[in-house]
Amino acid sequence: MAILPLVKAPDPRLKLVSQPVEKVDAALRAFMADMVETMYDAKGIGLAAIQVGVPKRVVVIDLDPQGPESKVLYIVNPELVWSSDEPNTYNEGCLSVPEFWDDVHRPAKIRVRYMDENNKTQEVEADGLFATCLQHEIDHINGLLFIDHLSKLKRNMALRKSAKMKRLEED
Repeated sequence: MAILPLVKAPDPRLKLVSQPVEKVDAALRAFMADMVETMYDAKGIGLAAIQVGVPKRVVVIDLDPQGPESKVLYIVNPELVWSSDEPNTYNEGCLSVPEFWDDVHRPAKIRVRYMDENNKTQEVEADGLFATCLQHEIDHINGLLFIDHLSKLKRNMALRKSAKMKRLEED
């Protein structure tokens, strides 16, 4: 397993719409294991393949990394099939927009269909943090960042901060 380099805003790759995966094979399973290791190393709870520069519709989630409720969910080709009218607001952050958090309004409950790491079609209903995380990661594979849900002023503020941090890391 390896820790992969994170792609950070305003990198244009984060705006790409990721391509579907035909089949989960050994190479994709190994890549997903690297994604999990990368997510844990960065102290995240979700990671989309595009965040490590791979435009595939692949997501990994663990809402309690290395905690007592730790369970990795491998999600390939996720599709939002239902969402509630009831809204929920959650203070979101993102590994690709470091050190910036803000409230994002999303549906409170959702249902997602996806393929798991064994090529089996699954469907899951989610609410709370799980629903927020799923929607956040599905946004990534559709070329959206959580800051795209914010006002233009806040989005520009986040992008400037991220660009500045990126420059500092490169020095």
